[in-house]
Amino acid sequence: MPDQINTPSPEDDWAAAMAEQAHTGAAGATEAAGAPAAGPASDMFQQFAPAAGHGHANDIDMIMDIPVLMNVELGRTKIPIRHILQLAQGSVVELDGLAGEPMNVLINGCLIARGEVVVVNEKFGIRLTDIITPSERMRKLNK
Repeated sequence: MPDQINTPSPEDDWAAAMAEQAHTGAAGATEAAGAPAAGPASDMFQQFAPAAGHGHANDIDMIMDIPVLMNVELGRTKIPIRHILQLAQGSVVELDGLAGEPMNVLINGCLIARGEVVVVNEKFGIRLTDIITPSERMRKLNK
Protein backbone atom coordinates (compact mmCIF):
# COMPACT_ATOMS: atom_id res chain seq x y z
CA MET A 1 0.00 0.00 0.00
CA PRO A 2 1.51 3.40 -0.95
CA ASP A 3 2.22 6.04 1.67
CA GLN A 4 -0.75 8.29 2.26
CA ILE A 5 -0.30 12.04 2.33
CA ASN A 6 -2.03 13.61 5.28
CA THR A 7 -3.66 16.82 4.10
CA PRO A 8 -5.78 18.63 6.64
CA SER A 9 -9.44 18.90 5.77
CA PRO A 10 -11.22 22.26 5.76
CA GLU A 11 -12.97 21.24 8.98
CA ASP A 12 -9.57 20.76 10.65
CA ASP A 13 -8.51 24.22 9.51
CA TRP A 14 -11.63 25.75 11.06
CA ALA A 15 -11.13 23.77 14.25
CA ALA A 16 -7.52 24.99 14.50
CA ALA A 17 -8.59 28.60 13.90
CA MET A 18 -11.33 28.37 16.53
CA ALA A 19 -8.90 26.85 19.03
CA GLU A 20 -6.39 29.63 18.34
CA GLN A 21 -9.12 32.26 18.80
CA ALA A 22 -10.22 30.66 22.08
CA HIS A 23 -6.60 30.60 23.26
CA THR A 24 -6.14 34.29 22.30
CA GLY A 25 -9.41 35.21 24.05
CA ALA A 26 -8.30 33.44 27.23
CA ALA A 27 -4.97 35.27 27.10
CA GLY A 28 -6.80 38.59 26.73
CA ALA A 29 -8.95 37.79 29.76
CA THR A 30 -5.83 36.95 31.77
CA GLU A 31 -4.22 40.21 30.68
CA ALA A 32 -7.34 42.16 31.66
CA ALA A 33 -7.13 40.53 35.10
CA GLY A 34 -3.64 41.95 35.55
CA ALA A 35 -1.35 39.20 34.29
CA PRO A 36 0.60 40.08 31.15
CA ALA A 37 -0.05 37.93 28.11
CA ALA A 38 2.88 36.37 26.33
CA GLY A 39 3.36 36.61 22.62
CA PRO A 40 4.34 39.01 19.87
CA ALA A 41 0.93 40.71 19.66
CA SER A 42 1.02 41.85 23.29
CA ASP A 43 4.60 43.13 22.84
CA MET A 44 3.52 45.10 19.76
CA PHE A 45 0.66 46.90 21.53
CA GLN A 46 2.47 47.64 24.79
CA GLN A 47 4.22 50.61 23.19
CA PHE A 48 0.82 52.33 22.77
CA ALA A 49 -0.17 51.99 26.42
CA PRO A 50 -0.01 55.39 28.18
CA ALA A 51 2.75 55.70 30.76
CA ALA A 52 1.63 56.26 34.34
CA GLY A 53 1.74 59.87 35.45
CA HIS A 54 1.40 61.41 31.98
CA GLY A 55 -1.69 63.55 31.30
CA HIS A 56 -2.71 61.93 28.01
CA ALA A 57 -6.42 62.06 28.91
CA ASN A 58 -6.45 65.85 28.49
CA ASP A 59 -4.19 65.90 25.42
CA ILE A 60 -6.59 67.24 22.78
CA ASP A 61 -3.86 68.98 20.77
CA MET A 62 -3.65 66.00 18.39
CA ILE A 63 -7.08 66.78 16.89
CA MET A 64 -7.13 70.58 17.10
CA ASP A 65 -6.15 71.11 13.43
CA ILE A 66 -8.59 68.63 11.88
CA PRO A 67 -10.89 70.59 9.54
CA VAL A 68 -14.66 70.19 9.89
CA LEU A 69 -17.49 71.60 7.79
CA MET A 70 -19.63 74.17 9.61
CA ASN A 71 -23.00 75.24 8.18
CA VAL A 72 -25.47 77.80 9.49
CA GLU A 73 -28.98 76.94 8.43
CA LEU A 74 -31.68 79.60 8.06
CA GLY A 75 -34.36 77.02 7.33
CA ARG A 76 -35.32 74.24 4.98
CA THR A 77 -37.91 73.57 2.35
CA LYS A 78 -38.89 70.80 0.01
CA ILE A 79 -39.86 71.83 -3.51
CA PRO A 80 -40.21 69.96 -6.80
CA ILE A 81 -37.55 70.27 -9.50
CA ARG A 82 -40.12 72.04 -11.74
CA HIS A 83 -40.15 74.99 -9.28
CA ILE A 84 -36.35 75.02 -8.97
CA LEU A 85 -36.06 75.36 -12.75
CA GLN A 86 -38.44 78.35 -12.66
CA LEU A 87 -36.30 80.29 -10.13
CA ALA A 88 -34.81 83.54 -11.39
CA GLN A 89 -33.03 86.49 -9.87
CA GLY A 90 -35.35 88.08 -7.33
CA SER A 91 -37.36 84.88 -6.72
CA VAL A 92 -38.36 84.20 -3.13
CA VAL A 93 -38.13 80.71 -1.68
CA GLU A 94 -40.19 80.15 1.45
CA LEU A 95 -38.32 78.34 4.25
CA ASP A 96 -39.77 76.55 7.26
CA GLY A 97 -37.89 78.80 9.71
CA LEU A 98 -39.68 81.76 11.26
CA ALA A 99 -38.34 85.34 11.28
CA GLY A 100 -36.39 85.94 14.50
CA GLU A 101 -36.09 82.24 15.21
CA PRO A 102 -32.58 81.01 16.11
CA MET A 103 -30.62 79.46 13.26
CA ASN A 104 -29.14 75.98 13.43
CA VAL A 105 -25.36 75.54 13.51
CA LEU A 106 -24.30 72.19 12.09
CA ILE A 107 -20.85 70.62 12.20
CA ASN A 108 -20.44 67.87 9.59
CA GLY A 109 -24.24 67.73 9.35
CA CYS A 110 -24.80 67.32 13.11
CA LEU A 111 -26.70 70.02 15.04
CA ILE A 112 -24.41 71.38 17.75
CA ALA A 113 -25.80 74.86 18.51
CA ARG A 114 -28.35 77.55 17.70
CA GLY A 115 -27.71 81.24 17.29
CA GLU A 116 -28.70 84.60 15.87
CA VAL A 117 -27.26 86.56 12.95
CA VAL A 118 -24.93 89.45 13.69
CA VAL A 119 -23.21 91.90 11.34
CA VAL A 120 -19.68 93.00 12.20
CA ASN A 121 -17.73 95.28 9.83
CA GLU A 122 -20.23 94.50 7.06
CA LYS A 123 -19.68 90.75 7.44
CA PHE A 124 -22.27 88.27 8.63
CA GLY A 125 -21.62 86.14 11.66
CA ILE A 126 -23.58 84.15 14.19
CA ARG A 127 -23.81 84.67 17.94
CA LEU A 128 -24.33 81.31 19.63
CA THR A 129 -27.26 81.41 22.00
CA ASP A 130 -27.77 77.72 22.76
CA ILE A 131 -25.25 74.86 22.74
CA ILE A 132 -26.71 71.39 22.23
CA THR A 133 -25.36 69.01 24.89
CA PRO A 134 -24.04 65.59 23.90
CA SER A 135 -26.91 63.91 25.76
CA GLU A 136 -29.45 65.96 23.75
CA ARG A 137 -27.70 64.95 20.52
CA MET A 138 -27.86 61.28 21.53
CA ARG A 139 -31.60 61.61 22.30
CA LYS A 140 -32.22 63.04 18.83
CA LEU A 141 -30.28 60.18 17.22
CA ASN A 142 -32.46 57.61 19.04
CA LYS A 143 -35.71 59.12 17.67
